Amino acid sequence: MWRCKDCGTTLTKRSELLKHYKLIHRHYGRGHSYPCTYLNCACRFKTWNALLSHLSRNHPAQQAVSKAASTFTCHICGHNQLSTEREYFQHIYQHLKNKETVTCAFQNCEYKTNVYENFKSHKYRKHSGTVNTFKPGISSVDESSASVASDISDVEIIESDVNLNSAFDNGYSENLEKDIELKIASVLLKLEHIFLVSNAAVDELLQELNYLIGSVSVAITQKTISQILQDNGCQFDQSVVEKLASVLCETNPVKKAIGDNGPLSSPWRRKAYYKSHFKVVEPVEYILDRKNNKSFQYISILKSLQHILDCQTILDQAVNLNTVDNQPQKTSVHYKTIFDGDFFHENGLLSKQESISLILYIDEFEICNPLGTSRRKHKICGLYWVLGNLPPGCNSALTSIYLAALIKSNDLKCYGYEKVLKPVINDLVILEQSGIFLSKLGRTVKGTVQCVVADNLGAHSIAGFFENFSGTYVCRFCTAETSEFQTIEVRSEVFTLRTKDIHADHLRIIEENKLPSYYGVKSKCILSKHLSHFDVTTGFPPDVVHDLFEGIVPFELALCLNLLIKKKYFTLCTLNEAISSFNFKWADKTNRPHPVALSFASKKSVGGNAHENWSLTRFLPLFVGQSVPCEEPAWHILTDLKDIVDLVVSPVHTEDSIAYLGFKISEHRIKFQEVFPDVNLKPKHHYLEHYPYLIQTSVSDCISFACN
Repeated sequence: MWRCKDCGTTLTKRSELLKHYKLIHRHYGRGHSYPCTYLNCACRFKTWNALLSHLSRNHPAQQAVSKAASTFTCHICGHNQLSTEREYFQHIYQHLKNKETVTCAFQNCEYKTNVYENFKSHKYRKHSGTVNTFKPGISSVDESSASVASDISDVEIIESDVNLNSAFDNGYSENLEKDIELKIASVLLKLEHIFLVSNAAVDELLQELNYLIGSVSVAITQKTISQILQDNGCQFDQSVVEKLASVLCETNPVKKAIGDNGPLSSPWRRKAYYKSHFKVVEPVEYILDRKNNKSFQYISILKSLQHILDCQTILDQAVNLNTVDNQPQKTSVHYKTIFDGDFFHENGLLSKQESISLILYIDEFEICNPLGTSRRKHKICGLYWVLGNLPPGCNSALTSIYLAALIKSNDLKCYGYEKVLKPVINDLVILEQSGIFLSKLGRTVKGTVQCVVADNLGAHSIAGFFENFSGTYVCRFCTAETSEFQTIEVRSEVFTLRTKDIHADHLRIIEENKLPSYYGVKSKCILSKHLSHFDVTTGFPPDVVHDLFEGIVPFELALCLNLLIKKKYFTLCTLNEAISSFNFKWADKTNRPHPVALSFASKKSVGGNAHENWSLTRFLPLFVGQSVPCEEPAWHILTDLKDIVDLVVSPVHTEDSIAYLGFKISEHRIKFQEVFPDVNLKPKHHYLEHYPYLIQTSVSDCISFACN
């Protein structure tokens, strides 16, 4: 048995698992990587060929099994020195390349052809999904050996035929010309919007390709036709050959698609073709202030959901959606997704019936040079969403994250979330109260927002909490005062956790007494006003990117590295040389940390983005660990921080691992205050102390989503 590491699907053969990976990759696109098929190997690969190369180099045991298979006999020429099924089919392919007619070797199949590609396509489509039996006289191998050998040959067929699509098989497509046109449009769409090739470059490419297929190909086609007719002793008129060659080139589906009047010949025509043939949800412009020409773009969540859930592959993988009887059961043993914790099972909509779970994500990004004169002038706030019903691992894939809205950050500050999120909330209210009809399921399914992932400022703005993090109440999880962060731990249970009833009391007191804020609460959450199944006290989980990798980690790294350098265990130059010369592999090569700046001590930060800081934390023991004494307290802080990071981003938690995480956070706090008594803990240190409880109540999936 083989199990998919991404979705948990169980398959009987390795070839089926490889095909399963390929189908997943075709759906999710470039953002999806291939995991090694062996459970004890954690390697992942960006390309299909890299995975196959890894299997052949590092897991050759499977190939050794195939060599133990018995003798195969060719049913065409009688050659019987073929020891494996792979060798047998390689021998058959030689007959096909010689244009000999070959009958399918499997029982109950009378397929015949003398075309090499057709035979391989037939075998891949008809005989690669199950264990097949050869016709009598071909193989003397027993059933078990045949099964294993077939598995190996199926892998080989996948390697060579992975780019074949059944829609393009000769004689099997009812509208081959239309299929080719759609395929070309798909390739051009990828060039323009994934590889970011300009329209001018695409037009130039199509013009050159049109010239090659037209004028140049006519002469070559004419020569080929004449040669074939001469070789077969046929008499022909040269004018007929010229006309035939011209017609063949002019009727080429590729030329008709990209030619002068073809549907893909210009940017305007391509855009119109994409809209009519692909499931495109166009953005709609919403006016904020017509007088000042202020607006933003919104892509309908409901329309996008209907297109996405019209895909059978997604429905098959979705949890709590594809069948009424497939309700997730609460378990206290493992915490993998949002379906395993208390917050999900307390939700009146998500836990009681099949439903759609949405995770919203809000963050800002700079589209200009952040160091230039346009800094912050064109900063954009993006609202994204993820289908929470997908299995673990899918939330971090770029192709699973969908854009909902784009607005200038300055306009957002001016007009507020209430006005900007109005079209989003309208769609979410319809989804929660009426639902959407899913044609694949044949019924209407309701849904709601599971949670909103954002940085602390964005979360507090939408949730209605105080946005000044130097104030008295800065925690959205409890009612602790900022001054208490330095002396009291969250695990002491002194602080009162915010609940739905307590939050309602705070809002009531604000309204009755007309207070600007109360215990850090300023106003009612924008989403809670309209969504009856969204709770503000459970719907805004912490974001590990902003709390850890862009907050605590660079801050504590700077303090500890500065102390270690002052004690002359190593120099900054030594550390930077180790970083620059280290041989990073795979994804770490892309996310390798940059050399630490000379001003890191004064800035109290090593800089870098989230992935770079994560890499620096993991690899720091390899860089300078041999130079630091084991008993050094500052080094213990860094190793504890590394353990905390590893635990927080773990894909699976148990009761024991959560308890251990709480212990490590408490121990790390004590050591940090002992080594740096004059340094105050940040509010993010306090948020980190809430992580064990929040992971247990099922926001672990949201934390990993934000991280990736």
